[in-house]
Amino acid sequence: MTMAKETAQRSTTAPSQAQTTTGAPGRSLLQTSIVMSCLCAGTFVAALDATIVTTSLPSIAGHFHSASGYTWIGSAYILANTASVPLWGKLSDIWGRKPLLLCGNAIFFAGSLICSVANTMALFLFGRVMQGLGSAALMTLVNICVCDLFSLRDRGLYFGLLSVDWALASGIGPILGGVLSEKATWRWCFWINLPITGLAFLLLWLALKLDNPHTPIWDGLKAVDWIGSLFVIGSSIMLLLALDFGGVTHPWDSATVICLIIFSIVVLGLFALNEWKLAKYPVIPLTLFQHRSGIAAFVVCFCHGFIFMGEAYYLPLYFQAVLGASPIMSGVYLLAFVIACTFSGAFTGLFIQKTGQYIPPMWLGLGLLTLGVGLLINLEATANWGKIIGFQIISGTGIGMNFEGPLLALQAIVGVKNTATATATIGFVRTMSTAISVVIGGVVFQNQMVKESTKLVQSLGGELAGQFGGANATANVQLIGTLPSDQREVVRQAVFASLRTTWIMYVAFAGVSLVAGFFVGAHHLSEEHEVAVLGLHGQGQGIVISDRICIRQ
Repeated sequence: MTMAKETAQRSTTAPSQAQTTTGAPGRSLLQTSIVMSCLCAGTFVAALDATIVTTSLPSIAGHFHSASGYTWIGSAYILANTASVPLWGKLSDIWGRKPLLLCGNAIFFAGSLICSVANTMALFLFGRVMQGLGSAALMTLVNICVCDLFSLRDRGLYFGLLSVDWALASGIGPILGGVLSEKATWRWCFWINLPITGLAFLLLWLALKLDNPHTPIWDGLKAVDWIGSLFVIGSSIMLLLALDFGGVTHPWDSATVICLIIFSIVVLGLFALNEWKLAKYPVIPLTLFQHRSGIAAFVVCFCHGFIFMGEAYYLPLYFQAVLGASPIMSGVYLLAFVIACTFSGAFTGLFIQKTGQYIPPMWLGLGLLTLGVGLLINLEATANWGKIIGFQIISGTGIGMNFEGPLLALQAIVGVKNTATATATIGFVRTMSTAISVVIGGVVFQNQMVKESTKLVQSLGGELAGQFGGANATANVQLIGTLPSDQREVVRQAVFASLRTTWIMYVAFAGVSLVAGFFVGAHHLSEEHEVAVLGLHGQGQGIVISDRICIRQ
C-alpha cells in the first residue's frame, strides 16, 4: 500500500521533463476489457468518419445545394484533425490523459450531433471541424493511454488491436456511408456516432483509472508552447489548403497555391527555430529527431500511411472507372485489402508481445508491401479476380504488419517521459501523410490523363474529352458508364494507363520505406510498466514494478 502511494506522488517538474514512475495498477480482466473496448470504440468512430462521407458526399452537397461544399466536407475534417494532433499529447502531459480523452470524446460527440441536425452548410462544416478536433484527440490519447496502461512489450498486442480497429473502420466506412445514404439518409452517417461515443464516455469515466495531476488551469496554460502550437497549426493548414486548392479551385502555378506552399515552409522553419531555441516545453521536441533509428521510424511511418491511403483511395477508382463497379461494390471489392490488414495487424501485435521483437515483422511487412504495390502495376483492364484479390492480400498484409513497429521503436528510444509527445508526433506524421497521399497521387494521375488527352479528343471530341482530362478525371467517373461502348473503352484504357503510372509512384515510396526500415534499430521492449509523472507540481521518486505484480491502492 505504501509503495503504491509513493508511486502516485508527482515530481516537481514540467511535463516535458517529468521524471518517471512505474507501477502496475491493479486492473481486473473485466476492467481491462471494458477500457480497451472503449478505446477501440474511440479509434473506430474517428477512423470511420474520415471515410464514411466519401460515398455520401453527393447526397450531402445536394441537400444543401452547395457545389463548393463537396470539397469542404472532407477538407474541414482533415484540416482540423491534422493541425491539432501535436497539441493533444502535450496537453495530456499537463492535465492528464483521462480528462483530455473525455474532453475529446465530448467534442466529437458534439460535432456529430451538429452534423446530424444541421440545416445549413455553414453549420454542417462547423460540425465537421469539431469532429476533426475530437477525432485528433481520440486517435492521439487512445494510443497514449495504452502506453500508460501497459508495458512497452505488452503494448504491441494492444496497438495491434487498435490497428485492426482503424483498418476495419477505414475499409467499411465507404460501404456503410453508401448504404446509409441510399437506404436511409446521409444523416445516419453521423447519428451512428452518438450512442457509441456516449456509451464510451460513460464507461471510460467509470472504468479508466489513470493518475490525474489536478494542474491549475492558469498554471497549465502558461506551460503550453502556444507559439510553437500556432506555428505548427498554421504551417499544416497552409500546406493542406495548398494541396486542396491545387489543380481544383486554383491552378498549381497560381499565386494562391505557390504562396501557401512557400509560407507553409517558412512557418515550419520558424516552428523548428522556436522548438530549438525559444520554447521551454516544446510541443514537438527536436530531440525526437536526434537518433538515426527515430528518424527512420518517422520515414517508415510516413510512407506507410502514404501508401495505405493511396491504395485505399485509388483501388476503388480502378474498380469504378476501369471495371465499371458501383461506389458501394467498389468498397466491397476492397475488403480483401482490409481483411488482410486486420489479420496481419492482429497477428503482428501478438507476435511482438510474445517475443519482444518488432524488427522481423517490420522488415517482412515492408518487403510484402513493396511487392504487393509493385504487383498492382500488373493489374489488367479487365476483371482478373485472382490478381485483384491476391495483390490486395499481399500489400494489405504488409500494411498490417507495420502499424506497431515504428511507434514501438520510437517509444523505446525516447523513454517514458517523452512517450506522449512521441506518440502524438508520429500520429501527426501519419495523418499528414494520408492527407498528402491522395493529392500527390491525384497530381500524377491527372498529369498522365493529360498525356492521354490526344486519344480522348480523337474519340470523344474536344468538349466531352475535357470532362475526363486533368482535374476532371476523378470527378466524372460516373459519366464513363453513360458513354457508347467504343468511347467508354477509350476512356477506360486512359484511366487504366494513368493508374499504372500512379502505382509506380507508390512503389517508389514503398521502396523508400523498405530502405528506411533497415535503419530502425532493434531496441529492448521492457516488461516493466513505466508511467510518466504528469502535471507541474508534487514530489516523489519513481520506482519500477513488474507488470506481473498487481498492487492495489
